[in-house]
Amino acid sequence: MSLRAIDETPKILTSSDDLEKIIEDSLSNRYVSIDIEGNGFFRYPEYVCLIQLCVGEDIYLVDPLAIDDLSSLGKVLDNDKIVKILHAGDYDVRSLNRDYDFSFRNVFDTSLAAALLGSKKLGLDSVLKEYIDADVTKDKKLQRSDWSIRPLSKEARKYAADDVRYLFRAMEVMTNKLESLGRISWLKEECERLQLVKFNPRDEDTAFLEVKGSKNLDGKALSVLQSLYSVREDEAIGRDRPPFKIVGDSVLVAIAREPYSNYSEIKGIGMWGRSEVSKRIRKVVTEALNQPPVERPRRQNTRTNVMSSKEREKANTRLKELKEWRKALGENIGVDPSLLWPTISLDRLSRDPSRFGEEVSEPQVRKWQCLEFGKKLEDKLACLQ
Repeated sequence: MSLRAIDETPKILTSSDDLEKIIEDSLSNRYVSIDIEGNGFFRYPEYVCLIQLCVGEDIYLVDPLAIDDLSSLGKVLDNDKIVKILHAGDYDVRSLNRDYDFSFRNVFDTSLAAALLGSKKLGLDSVLKEYIDADVTKDKKLQRSDWSIRPLSKEARKYAADDVRYLFRAMEVMTNKLESLGRISWLKEECERLQLVKFNPRDEDTAFLEVKGSKNLDGKALSVLQSLYSVREDEAIGRDRPPFKIVGDSVLVAIAREPYSNYSEIKGIGMWGRSEVSKRIRKVVTEALNQPPVERPRRQNTRTNVMSSKEREKANTRLKELKEWRKALGENIGVDPSLLWPTISLDRLSRDPSRFGEEVSEPQVRKWQCLEFGKKLEDKLACLQ
């Protein structure tokens, strides 16, 4: 692929036939850059509104709102002979799996690559500037716009195209740097983990328990929260608006905690504070208070031994030292320390340093971490026992 300027004007694909032609072209290429745009700030449930592809030096904007059958795209995404280049691809992989049941193989994520190279800023514009000196301005207004609106403006098309325009060039530079530092295997494993990401629908019966600020609510308050959460969910679906635009989590928790308060005085109450709506909400609350209290499921304690205060103090001291060890390691090689060994693993090891042999098999611990830093960590643990 030459490094001449990629066409500024992206082609918009609005039919299955158009898409099929591009997919056939893609299958003969070794690299395809991909990104998506959704409408999670405006619609509920959210869905994919635009898929950007860069094949060779051509950029295509695939319109999933106009194309009935996108299944041919799966032939590219699941092809392990074609490298799919993404930036911070978790959202893309998860969303495409949610809406179309697509799976990915052979991924290169430029955000993950930048992190493993020690970049401080991981936004697309910052990464492109750092590695290939490309100037891409990411307009926040467009970033959070409603991508389901048609027709797409010229500014929106350029914004979307810029998300994939320079990814191949960035990948080339980053690959060379990673190889020279002996870190390309690190990225390979991280990208293999990214490929396994799937959309997991939440459990609607227990989703209310994840509301921020709900952990200290008693059983009666949780019963109220459950009912309010259900009302908000129904309203969000009915109005095709995200739940946070109906009413925020803090409002649900405030009402659950003080069910007999004056709702109109709650900060952020919005439409729920209006007289007619407030009466309906109060009726829901009264009915919830007459229901049996809700018990939050207890977390299973996998630890067999309960720690004494003295043991806990020792564990805290060890954890502090392990984090200092990791911090020094990160500073030495210029990489965010949190990437070098999982904190949850250090926490377990601080409680029982002798379990290192078991710890390296835990799912949070990477093979490259064990290979690069396992012996050093084992030696450090020996000093802490």
